[in-house]
Amino acid sequence: MGKISSKIFDLEGKSTGKLPLPAVFKTPVRPDVIKRAVVTIQSHRFQPQGRDVLAGKRTTAESMGTGHGIARISRIKGGGQRGAFIPFAVGGRATHPPVVEKKIEKKIPRKEMKLALRSAVAATASKEIVSSRGHIIDDVRDFPLVVVDEIQGLKKTREVEKAFIQLGVWPDVYRAKESRKVRAGKGKRRGRKMKQAVGPLLVITENAGVVEAARNLPGVDIVKVNNLNVELLAPGTHPGRLAVWTSSAVEKLNELFGEG
Repeated sequence: MGKISSKIFDLEGKSTGKLPLPAVFKTPVRPDVIKRAVVTIQSHRFQPQGRDVLAGKRTTAESMGTGHGIARISRIKGGGQRGAFIPFAVGGRATHPPVVEKKIEKKIPRKEMKLALRSAVAATASKEIVSSRGHIIDDVRDFPLVVVDEIQGLKKTREVEKAFIQLGVWPDVYRAKESRKVRAGKGKRRGRKMKQAVGPLLVITENAGVVEAARNLPGVDIVKVNNLNVELLAPGTHPGRLAVWTSSAVEKLNELFGEG
């Protein structure tokens, strides 16, 4: 992380110069803080759930008390000895059912969230961390991988594919494509049938067509640098996503995080 500059590559994969790196890339990587931040972001998508407060209680069941030679559980009136209303009785209420009042949205201090974001950005510049996440980086020539702004103007999927091949990140896209499979369990019938690995992240400053061109590439995400968040940089709480930065996005980091 002592490197102070990074090569800039054109769409043919050739180096066209160097770009000074913002100080944010020298931030120590803190997996513990990153994990807290990602879990906090994920918790904001949780859907509150609860049970009907009268569930299992719509019954005539009432305890007869003592002196009858039988257990004092609530029993349905009108003949028979069937228990009801109590927990564990067939058709009875749940013991400790979920309630909508439960606090499922986690919070994190603002400074800690900023530290997590800085740390996640810095992790994209470490070849070891990116490799340990499972990304295929054999053909990637430099970290962080910085590309000219012309990539933002690509309007065809095949153009983006060609650029990714030249930049060395296409093998990782192929890895994401091959990982696609049907989810095990009930989730497959709850709107999340397929599972797929996460591929490269392209960080831009403005969309001149590349978002529409690359949206069908498996595992590829595109985000404006102003909208960066920890979950995009560290999916599943694991830092070190393979990121492709445009030169203007890297320069914008100075404005977003400052030089300190």
